[in-house]
Amino acid sequence: MSVFNNWDVVAKGWYIACPNRDLPVGKAKSLEICGQKIVLFRGSDGRVGAIDAYCPHMGTDLGIGRVDGNLIRCYFHHWAFDRQGNCQDIPCLDRANIPAKANVSAYATDEKYGFIWVYPDRNPPAGVAEFDELSGKEIVSIVDRKLQRNCHHHICMMNGIDAQHLQTVHKLDIEMELSLQQHGSGNIVDFTLKGEIPQTNLRGKIARKILGENYTYTMRYADGCIGMLTIMKNVRPIPPLHMIYAYVPLAGNRTEIQPIYIAAKRQGLLGWLKTRLLLLLTRLAYYALRDEDGQIYDNIRFKPNLLLGIDAPISKYMEYVNQLDRSDWSRYTKN
Repeated sequence: MSVFNNWDVVAKGWYIACPNRDLPVGKAKSLEICGQKIVLFRGSDGRVGAIDAYCPHMGTDLGIGRVDGNLIRCYFHHWAFDRQGNCQDIPCLDRANIPAKANVSAYATDEKYGFIWVYPDRNPPAGVAEFDELSGKEIVSIVDRKLQRNCHHHICMMNGIDAQHLQTVHKLDIEMELSLQQHGSGNIVDFTLKGEIPQTNLRGKIARKILGENYTYTMRYADGCIGMLTIMKNVRPIPPLHMIYAYVPLAGNRTEIQPIYIAAKRQGLLGWLKTRLLLLLTRLAYYALRDEDGQIYDNIRFKPNLLLGIDAPISKYMEYVNQLDRSDWSRYTKN
């Protein structure tokens, strides 16, 4: 069974859950991610736990319970669970007599870019992916409103590497050369596209005035559910601009997309102004392309019967997705 464009398979990866501010210390919140109902709770130590939302006793939603120290306690009969999904207390039983079946599945969490992320396994290979240029730096992130598309997120994610549509849809007559680097873990792949900007139309002429003769951008895919776009690479005096697309599949064969704009934090008033200007430029670049693409992905039934040489990035992307590991959140798993 292929992973690509398959609604029955959820690949292992970091899926966005909710903003950090929605889960203060001592609060719990149940929500659905990729068709899986989980409960998030932030203990007294400030750390977030994520476990299956339904109590194994009688199926009560743990999200209506209460946080007790670093445990989540069921509202109905007060069973208490830790962040590893282990039942630590049943009021009517001695702890030594708690049955193993009282435990529930637990999932790793990470907090980055202003959000809580959940991984459909206890032990992820790494945290949420980063941009190489921003690694180790303090960052500022701005969140835009979410949007939905009527197709699988794997299809939405191909947009950033579809060199042909830059010419046909966006009228950017750029002949792009592709280079691909797949990281050792296999869950991250970088597509770098570069080329010379021609002067065949007004957009091209304006672009050459602003960006110079050549243009380079990178699309990093992490876990098949996070797209990390870097534009304005090797362009002076503008530093690279960074944007994240976080994808979550929804019921009814729809995809939710969360855009996030990222920039390095700079010191002082001038640094603050420069950071905000870069975030604004990133947002404007996104808006310039979003609406032109939207009508395509809301009305697509993807069947790649004929891929051309220019579509090589898409073929490589499909190969990358199909080698991702399937999670237990999938409706069907392959041994």
